Amino acid sequence: QVQLVESGGGLVQPGDSLQLACAASGLTLNDYGMAWFRQVPGKGRKFLAAISWNEGRTYYASTARGRFAISRDKNKNTTSLLMNNLKAEDTAIYYCAVDRDYNDYYYGLDLLDDGDFDFWGQGTQVTVSS
Repeated sequence: QVQLVESGGGLVQPGDSLQLACAASGLTLNDYGMAWFRQVPGKGRKFLAAISWNEGRTYYASTARGRFAISRDKNKNTTSLLMNNLKAEDTAIYYCAVDRDYNDYYYGLDLLDDGDFDFWGQGTQVTVSS
């Protein structure tokens, strides 16, 4: 049984940095994609960043590129999202997700959405406010 547990959310001020973590268990696949999404009330989940588990290739949505950085630790079975220069509009629930069918070509097309991912964490709230 695959389980994803996010942590690291909280209340921060504009301009702060915050690192989220996602601990994964129950994954027995040879390779897969892990990603971060976020969701604000009344809207769907928006893709932010993804990473391939084996090689660590990274992919970013335009909204995340330059300010956010995704990484993974194979020894700890975790993926992290470092968010810099946070703004009020970054306030959202942040989710990590796993895609069993990672494909470098498809990920590079910048078409990833929540329908591509098979497993989800429960989410962690990030609030950016002064």
